[in-house]
Amino acid sequence: MTDDETHLSAEEYWNARYGSSERIWSGKPNAVLVREVTGLTPGRALDLGCGEGADAVWLARQGWHVTAVDVSSVALDRARDHARQAGVADRIDWQQHDLAVSFPTGTFDLVSAQFLHSQFELPRERILRTAAAAVAPGGVLLVGGHAGHPTWWEHPHPTMRFPTPQEVFHDLGLPADAWEVLVSEEYERDVTDPEGRPAVRTDNVLKVRRLAR
Repeated sequence: MTDDETHLSAEEYWNARYGSSERIWSGKPNAVLVREVTGLTPGRALDLGCGEGADAVWLARQGWHVTAVDVSSVALDRARDHARQAGVADRIDWQQHDLAVSFPTGTFDLVSAQFLHSQFELPRERILRTAAAAVAPGGVLLVGGHAGHPTWWEHPHPTMRFPTPQEVFHDLGLPADAWEVLVSEEYERDVTDPEGRPAVRTDNVLKVRRLAR
């Protein structure tokens, strides 16, 4: 984050970032979401930090009723367009939230938080604990994250934390008799850097289920 950006609100910061390009992300759902959600019985899903909507649209296509949340009005406008073009607009409720301040109401069969990292100040641990509390009995919390800064960053952000999946689980403080760990792992994926050169990023995933009672 530059000195000029430090005075911005979270919405202003992310609107500026999305407004700097016609599209920021690929328009494809996160591979770990597809891998870990395929086979689950569709129900109500919550997509935190939905960005331009690719994950929410994919979930809706699989039969989920989705609440999709982002702080950026620019991103949400693009996400709505994506959903309309995909024919699933009626299955997605787009909501604007600064998750540091407010959170969607209700409980969900799936809560997905994919790459919820930010150079802007973000109380990630508190948000993920709130996300876990929103999981219905028998439901799943899926948290995907980066294991570190990309190798091409010349000036990594000094305060940005990249916890391991084990650290994420510990930070959640979930009662052992009420949750089960389904997946906790790191993995590598091939990417391209901003110059179009091949690179590798290490990411991680934690998938836990609230036990039905």
